[in-house]
Amino acid sequence: MSAEQTLKDKGIQLPPVPGPAGNYVHAVRTGNLLYLSGKGPFDPNGGPAPTGKVGGDVSTEDAYQHARSVGLTLISVLKDELGDLGKVKQIIKVLGMVNAVPEFGQQPQVINGCSDLFVEVFGDAGRHARSAVGMGSLPNGITVEIEVIVEVE
Repeated sequence: MSAEQTLKDKGIQLPPVPGPAGNYVHAVRTGNLLYLSGKGPFDPNGGPAPTGKVGGDVSTEDAYQHARSVGLTLISVLKDELGDLGKVKQIIKVLGMVNAVPEFGQQPQVINGCSDLFVEVFGDAGRHARSAVGMGSLPNGITVEIEVIVEVE
């Protein structure tokens, strides 16, 4: 089943691609690799982006959902850049950054929100290498930021 059909069948709505928060582009292609800029979470109800420290005022479960929302934005960027998600051959590498209290150690469980989404949408092509790391802060206090490298047609 195609990624586009999977999204449709599961009723998954992609968010609009946000405007860049600076002098950069959402994606750069070199050869058959597409490097996606880091993106943060969004509130599906239209409120401000989720902020806070995971392991402090933000639970691992909530941060998992935030990482899933980042994955949706990244898929939106892919669709915008490629025109067709069928051009995604493989999600190669995910770098997930978690704004966490110093003693927090569940970064992988948080970034699973994005990883699980990629496998749900792209199947085996969504399986990827990954790093999930904790950060002392992220832009504007967001809970997670994720960047991706994708092999494309």
